[in-house]
Amino acid sequence: MGDTIITVEYEATTVNLLKYGVSCMSTTHHLFSPGPVMVSDRVRNALLHYDIGHRVPGFEKVIQNIQKNLLKVCKANDEYTILLITGSGTAANEAVISSYFGQDQQALLLTNGEFGNRLEEMLNIHHIKSTVLRYEYGVKPDLAEVEAQLKKNRKLRAIIMTFQESAASFINPVREVGKLAKRYNKTYIIDAVSALGGEDVDVIRDNIDFCTCSANKCIGSLPGVGIICAKRSRLEEMKNNKPRTAYLNLNRLYEMSEKYHQTVNTPSTTMFFALDAAVQELLEEGIEERIARYKRCAGILREGVKKMGLKMFIDEKDAANTITSVLLPKDIDLDVFVQRMEEKGYTVYPGKGYLKDLNLFQIANMGNIFEEMCPPFLNTMSETLRELRDQ
Repeated sequence: MGDTIITVEYEATTVNLLKYGVSCMSTTHHLFSPGPVMVSDRVRNALLHYDIGHRVPGFEKVIQNIQKNLLKVCKANDEYTILLITGSGTAANEAVISSYFGQDQQALLLTNGEFGNRLEEMLNIHHIKSTVLRYEYGVKPDLAEVEAQLKKNRKLRAIIMTFQESAASFINPVREVGKLAKRYNKTYIIDAVSALGGEDVDVIRDNIDFCTCSANKCIGSLPGVGIICAKRSRLEEMKNNKPRTAYLNLNRLYEMSEKYHQTVNTPSTTMFFALDAAVQELLEEGIEERIARYKRCAGILREGVKKMGLKMFIDEKDAANTITSVLLPKDIDLDVFVQRMEEKGYTVYPGKGYLKDLNLFQIANMGNIFEEMCPPFLNTMSETLRELRDQ
């Protein structure tokens, strides 16, 4: 017999969604997954914009508005700029990594999960020499080890780390490592793809030089736009670097953005309109209020998971505001569970890498998820687990 699963019923809560100007119940299928996410009617309606070319003043104003508002979300000042590229968060990460490092310049990578490993893959593909401090999923990087490497190797130009290692739902010590980056005068590159808009991201306070993100996570837009918040002085440093890519060339993107408020290549104009609406919606809700909502939803979901007798992969105090990693009993088939939830109108994701072998799945509450949506999800999850156990 496997672990005991307790069946519980959850009472719905009431939230005044009208104050956000959205109706989150306009669909019968709900994405409790870490991207793509549920979007509001306002964001969805932005897709019905008028036909427009991308080399016209009207579209340049859309780009400028997104840039102005995203600087606020990143808590940046005019020492920073926002660069936008049609692509995923991975495109934003690869643009920074492939463009910033000149020949013989080295990186210090801290990785404790799937997405840190992807950053390592990019460094290797672009032949950037790196020192990698590798930790188990959900294990905090050792700050003493980080400082030892900074003292030992003077050729290290930058420190790279994920803000939220979402494969394990783990929040990394961004502020502490940022202090070391400042002390040793190193460029600090942070993958905040799953964090911006859902965690306490402050590029100035934490000495972050490059902060990457994706439109379709906590910001609550649709897939298709990669975001880079970059310190202008660091962009100037790399102007003479030999390009490693064409499409992901950050120098060209910076030049086009500064001179013409444009992207280098044809952008996904429709996704830019959606992002513009989503960022405006985020600022109207309030960054701190959005984070607080995510925390409340995560609290409801985690309490429900515990009531079912299930275990979480990491301690709650280290967990992200928007993703909960849950271990299913070994006698429950993970793939069948995920498929049954999908059939009942709820998308959840199986774990990545070896975490899937542990029978781990993830519940996300980023995007247009509100408190009143969590109890019905938990009821469906409890019902599904009971059905699979009884088979």
